[in-house]
Order: sequence, then structure tokens, then C-alpha cells
Amino acid sequence: MKPTTGKAIVIVDDEKSYVDLLSELIKEHFVNPIITFTRPLEALEALPRIDVGIVVTDYYMPQLTGLELIVRARALKPGIPFLIITGHGMHLSEEDFSHLPELRAVLHKPLGWRQLADAIVTHWPSASRAITTEAKADVFLP
Repeated sequence: MKPTTGKAIVIVDDEKSYVDLLSELIKEHFVNPIITFTRPLEALEALPRIDVGIVVTDYYMPQLTGLELIVRARALKPGIPFLIITGHGMHLSEEDFSHLPELRAVLHKPLGWRQLADAIVTHWPSASRAITTEAKADVFLP
């Protein structure tokens, strides 16, 4: 197991299997700690105790939508970038989230881990990518 270092990549999605898959794929490519939550309210409660670098969240979840999570989280962790992943064919225009400068991108399923990794690095340039010697096939996330 490679050691982790730096700020955490936080993943919030109500589907445990999806959170586990995202975590495993991202863990292979970043040295940052990966912290996951399946309940957005638990994520909000824990955020003040986490050294957060970026948050990747689902849009449709029980308790809160991804946008509601961002609104509440920004009071706890101002300036932290957020990425939303959605599989519901929704379209958010820049106007829809212009009041949320923390929301940096909306990614649509299916997406490959490289697309997610690239979005993390693009919107959080301090992310620490792991150095890998072998090229891995892009696994598409449902």
C-alpha cells in the first residue's frame, strides 16, 4: 500500500458500491488520502475535522442534493473546489451555478477514471498524482 500525503480528496455518493469503486480507482492515481461518505449530512458534520483539498459529490442523493451540499459546506470550508457527478442527464448551465463559485465542473456518467482524475487536477492543481510506470486502461464508471 502506498503512503498517503497532503490534503484529502473527499467523495460523497449515496451508493456505497459507487463510492468504493471511485475510491479504489482514484487511490491508485493520487497519493492524497481518499475519504468517502454515503450520507451528505455525515460528510458535512465531518468536514471541519478534515484537511480537504477537493470534494467530488453526486448530484441526486437523499438528505441533500450535491448543490445543497456545496451551499452548506462552503460555510465550513470556504474556497474548497467541488465537482458534481451525475447520471441523470441533467444540464446545469453556468447561470445555474454562477452563485456557487466553489462548483468547478459537472461530470456526466458514464465517465472514465482518467476524466475524473484530470478534472481533479484541473480544478485542484495541488493534487498529488502518484507516479505509475504502467498505463492502465480507462475504466468507465457507471
